[in-house]
Amino acid sequence: MAEEARQEIKADQKINLEGLLCPIPVVRVSQAVKNLAVGGILEATATDPGVLADIPAWARSTGNEVIAMNRDGKIITFFVKRLK
Repeated sequence: MAEEARQEIKADQKINLEGLLCPIPVVRVSQAVKNLAVGGILEATATDPGVLADIPAWARSTGNEVIAMNRDGKIITFFVKRLK
């Protein structure tokens, strides 16, 4: 995802999960999304490559949506939209 594309997504909340290992990133994302209004967007950065599979799986199981995910070196940035 190019820098311009990231700027088009307006996050309502941002969290830093860098240095945290599974399952903590999923737990923190789950907690943060609950604090958003329906339609709200969470932006998160993480370094655990497990989030590449774990966050989309969590989103499917909870009825939320990963609208973008990008890996730049060790940093993984993703955006989750609360649907329910």
